[in-house]
Amino acid sequence: TETVPGTFLFRVQTERNSYANHGYKETAAEKRNMKHLLLDGFNIAFRVYHGMPALTRADGFPIGALQGWVWLLWKLHDQEAPCQATVFFDKEGSRRHLEIHAEYKANRPSMPEDLKKQIPEMKTVTALLGFRVVEESGIEADDLIASAAKALSERGHEVRIASADKDFAQLVNERVHLLNPPPPKQNKDRWVELDAAGVVEKFGVPPERIVDYLSLIGDTIDNIPGLSGVGPKTALAWLLAHGSIDGILAVRDGIVPARFREPLKEADKLLALNRELITFRTDFPGDWSASGVLDEAGSRAFFERMSMRAAGREFERRITGRDAPGSAVAGARAKSGNAALAAEPDLFAEPKPEATTGATSGSTGHLSGDGVPTTNPMPPTPALTQQLELF
Repeated sequence: TETVPGTFLFRVQTERNSYANHGYKETAAEKRNMKHLLLDGFNIAFRVYHGMPALTRADGFPIGALQGWVWLLWKLHDQEAPCQATVFFDKEGSRRHLEIHAEYKANRPSMPEDLKKQIPEMKTVTALLGFRVVEESGIEADDLIASAAKALSERGHEVRIASADKDFAQLVNERVHLLNPPPPKQNKDRWVELDAAGVVEKFGVPPERIVDYLSLIGDTIDNIPGLSGVGPKTALAWLLAHGSIDGILAVRDGIVPARFREPLKEADKLLALNRELITFRTDFPGDWSASGVLDEAGSRAFFERMSMRAAGREFERRITGRDAPGSAVAGARAKSGNAALAAEPDLFAEPKPEATTGATSGSTGHLSGDGVPTTNPMPPTPALTQQLELF
């Protein structure tokens, strides 16, 4: 099997690896300019699952989320042009969270079966394309991402974390920024980068107060109960007035609104637990600078096996440079495809409450050998067809 250090997308990293084999060492300036892309695997997988139609291979195997997944890996890499990218997954729950809160994430519905079948294939194609895949039994992916971000940024590297999880806002600093999915009806071609000012604009508090903010309001997704009756507006007002949870508790007898004075008298234990649950651990060890390895033959075989012919053609364009992103031909294609891109399904919309056990439309479709639906899984069919062709 033919393999290449880094990925076909990581041309600079590949060249550096080659130089290193001949005694070349990076300068301090080069090290400072290195950017690492860290992706929250399951968070993104659920979003593409709920944003794509329930496409299947001819034998019925689901590949809708897989189509969106591959496209998104390329999309984020094109946007950020990192020297290295890693996708993190949870594996067998988080021991540290469950030890202190047995009901942590207990309210989450089971993963839909058709998505569950696609997760191993997502990990496979991710590794084949040269992105690192990291998972550790009993350690939440969030803690691994936080550990990687801290270690890399302290060495002077730039870090971008791709996730819709608001907990990651606590990590933002001069070198660590978030990438959030594009808001509805805005430019779908770019994820939104949040620096410290962006965190304040979105939440009203700076990164160092995110843990206190979320501890007060709770997190229903992770089954972390906040202080009863306290929503974002109240939490923000308290933090702006008193600085922190400690400051709030210090003036609890005179807190406004007055109805919260009694609940706050009994809130010490709850808020301390929430702080511990929400605060990331950043001390897990790892070789966070390691690069993935592109397997060209394996990638071609994967796209053939999964009947993802359009993705296979895009792969060939990327490794050969023909019709590559940024080329004159690619620009012409992008210009001619604007209408299709404008009509594409929103891969990153918040999942609808009723859409927890199936794909967005609930419909299914088979792919032809060209990787295009042969039925009408999500109208309008012409736009969807062009969308898959462009991916």
